[in-house]
Amino acid sequence: MADNVADFTDSNFESEVLGSDIPVLVDFTAVWCGPCKAIAPTIGKLADEYQGRVKIGKLDIDHNPNVPTKYHVRGVPTLILFQNGQVKDQVMGAVNKKKIEGMFNSVL
Repeated sequence: MADNVADFTDSNFESEVLGSDIPVLVDFTAVWCGPCKAIAPTIGKLADEYQGRVKIGKLDIDHNPNVPTKYHVRGVPTLILFQNGQVKDQVMGAVNKKKIEGMFNSVL
């Protein structure tokens, strides 16, 4: 995991994501998920490029079942963009960097 990719959990989600003063992209993932592994380098690059403008992190659905249930995450990878505690955009699947950056357009 890249240095700038945060580790979100059920216990820190409210403070780290919902309480953040900048937009937050949450990558709902699992260790057994091939497509999740495929987009991991892209997530890392985006975390470096958008540092200070968008907080980017991963949440393991197997170790943290409460948050995925609350946001109706049905498959991984699912990317949800939050701003001011609200869902602003969501996409499921191993999407490319351009698609993820397009999500940021609504919040930056």
